[in-house]
Amino acid sequence: MKEIGFFPAFIESYFIALGVLLGGSLIGGIASFLTGQPPLTTVYRISTDLRIWAIVAAIGGTFDTVYTFEKGLMDAGTKDLFKHLLLILSALGGAQTGALIINWLTQEYISS
Repeated sequence: MKEIGFFPAFIESYFIALGVLLGGSLIGGIASFLTGQPPLTTVYRISTDLRIWAIVAAIGGTFDTVYTFEKGLMDAGTKDLFKHLLLILSALGGAQTGALIINWLTQEYISS
């Protein structure tokens, strides 16, 4: 399989985290509606629980990233270390954007 470049991986990381968070939360909301639970509250709760898993899914698992950090620190491969740090930040941004969209949709914890 051909390795993709850094910039496409950066964009993919963002949108994978965003998609995991939005998709998982909204599908979970449908399931809560079918079972008689409050759907908007459940969507908000699921979105807070899914944030870390969206980041892990976006970066492709944690073991490869930990290995790259070890290689960057021990073998002075700062270029790879910096790239993986940016990929993690991209995934964090996607998860945060998804959580913000869910907050806007559900309007949970809005003070009057």
